[in-house]
Amino acid sequence: MILLDPELDPDPASPFTTGKPSPVSASPAKSQNRRLPTARTLGSFLAKAQAAVRLRGQVTVLLTSDKTLRSLNRRFRGKNKPTDVLSFPADPSAPGAMKIAGDLAISVPTARRQSVEQGHPLSTEIKVLILHGLLHLAGYDHEADAGEMERRERLLRERLRLPPGLIERAAIQTRKASKPTAKARRP
Repeated sequence: MILLDPELDPDPASPFTTGKPSPVSASPAKSQNRRLPTARTLGSFLAKAQAAVRLRGQVTVLLTSDKTLRSLNRRFRGKNKPTDVLSFPADPSAPGAMKIAGDLAISVPTARRQSVEQGHPLSTEIKVLILHGLLHLAGYDHEADAGEMERRERLLRERLRLPPGLIERAAIQTRKASKPTAKARRP
């Protein structure tokens, strides 16, 4: 089930909600790529991705703001900053837990920024975030495993025809940051 936060502007004039100038031109094709996809489109992808992950039970995806993700991140993870996606697995001991897999919360403004950085449509970025969140709901944890989630995510992204995911992007950034810089030659 896809839920849209009523306070979220689903199609702002700019792909950024920070008030900064947009680095993308305002061409119709590019602004079309920054629009929020329909709940039907995302719901269809959610069902397909959930089947690929082999995750049973209902999943609810909340599309919301950076402010809400910051609040949730602070409350549940002790991190006072917004993030792109948070996963909340169902309590297995709760009544009816077999029917509920859990919830995902996705920041649309962060997804927009990431879609610009990655050069793909907002809908693609949200799908990448949904897949990542579903893997967490299925019990994977890239912060604690030995690359198991990264391998599974890569396989599923290929199957679902998605670009590099969050774990791969972080690994690329880490490799770039750890490369030694060239020393300037002396005359």
